[in-house]
Amino acid sequence: MARDAMTSKAHPSSAVQALADATPTPFWLDDPARPDALPALVGDETCDLLVVGGGYSGLWTALLAKERDPQRDVVLVEGAEIGWAASGRNGGFCAASLTHGLGNGLARWPNELARLEELGIRNLDAIEDAVTRYAIDCDFERTGEIDIATEPHQVAELEEAAEDAARLGLDRHRFLDQDELRAEVDSPTFRAGLWDRDGVAMLHPARLAWGLKRACLDLGVRIYERTRATALASEGMGMAVRTPYGRVFARHVALGTNAFPSLVKRVRPYVVPVYDHALMTEPLSDEQLAAIGWKNRQGLSDSNNHFHYFRITADHRILWGGYDIVYRYGGGIRSEYDHHPATYEKLARHFFRCFPQLEGLRFSHTWGGAIDTCARFSAFFGTAHAGRVAYATGYTGLGVGATRFGAEVMLDLLSGERTERTALKMVRSKPLPFPPEPLRWAGIGITQWSMTRADRHGGRRNLWLKAMDKAGLGFDS
Repeated sequence: MARDAMTSKAHPSSAVQALADATPTPFWLDDPARPDALPALVGDETCDLLVVGGGYSGLWTALLAKERDPQRDVVLVEGAEIGWAASGRNGGFCAASLTHGLGNGLARWPNELARLEELGIRNLDAIEDAVTRYAIDCDFERTGEIDIATEPHQVAELEEAAEDAARLGLDRHRFLDQDELRAEVDSPTFRAGLWDRDGVAMLHPARLAWGLKRACLDLGVRIYERTRATALASEGMGMAVRTPYGRVFARHVALGTNAFPSLVKRVRPYVVPVYDHALMTEPLSDEQLAAIGWKNRQGLSDSNNHFHYFRITADHRILWGGYDIVYRYGGGIRSEYDHHPATYEKLARHFFRCFPQLEGLRFSHTWGGAIDTCARFSAFFGTAHAGRVAYATGYTGLGVGATRFGAEVMLDLLSGERTERTALKMVRSKPLPFPPEPLRWAGIGITQWSMTRADRHGGRRNLWLKAMDKAGLGFDS
């Protein structure tokens, strides 16, 4: 939103009223299509590949492992239910970007970015192909996404990004001036936009996870839900993973636990869990839809450091999320952290500043959840236990699409073969770790304050943010 939209306390009563009947449940999981959980593991299991985690990262790894070798014996364990965490709570933006956007990619891997963009588009194509091939009913729409300028300095930033995209040969990007943007989606706060026309799809995230679960089962993957992996250790020539009521012995292990503490302890300092929150409106009427346009159904996000993301669903609701990035001291993940009423009210005020023509619309659902963020904003990869364990984590909000790429990398690493993916500097390097507490808490707090200050002062970054940029450190969701 524009600066006044970020800070304004206009219409507080109408924002509260709009939230009055909202259910504190993730909209995507509040779905009659939600499958029953499978039984927990009781006793011991043996397999070729054990996948830990039943979100996108683990599901894609299990599925791709069976596609590569149908005879491979694959087991997946999930501590709760398939898709219950970030994979069932996100905004449903499935992006081709593997680098958290062009700007971050240019800053970190300028010599590889053209290749990374090509691999990202191939990855998104493969997701679309899998959705079709396995008949996954997840409302997949390749509508693209528009990054929106709501402040004058952001217009210049988007123009520069369009030039960068053109230099890389990315002809799917189109700059939109104010009139062109408001012809796509009408808000008085919009100044300009950059439309990635083919690099982002909108989808129902929980149904994607449930569809991947069904596809894995159909290919012979054995899935155990409500089976938390509690310990990892070498066992002969393989690995042993302990669960509450049994063990799994495997030649190889792939870890897809993301925001949750890694079973490889040395990975933990590289990732912190942050909480993101979202609102979902009731369905819009035909008149309300006409008032805002949005005929092409693109995903939208503004260009602030504290940004909003928003999209329209298959049944014409608007999901509105982001802005606050909530970090809890010590990095704990607890169910009571999922909800943050102050953030819900703030988001509701911002929503009606963006779309005043929708005044009176009500919200049906409010929710939050943990995201795995790392200092470079994009996934990193590695192995442990002499190459018998692989991990991919740190997706920082763009995991809906990039987790499939991460699954490919983990399987490549476990195979021990050099591939086009494992040869990438992005794959071979790590972000800087976050400092221990209380330095972590203090640093994140200063960074949050500095980001807010930059949003309110024309994007000007203070000495703290400049030092963070120079050190290659960052904080985002």
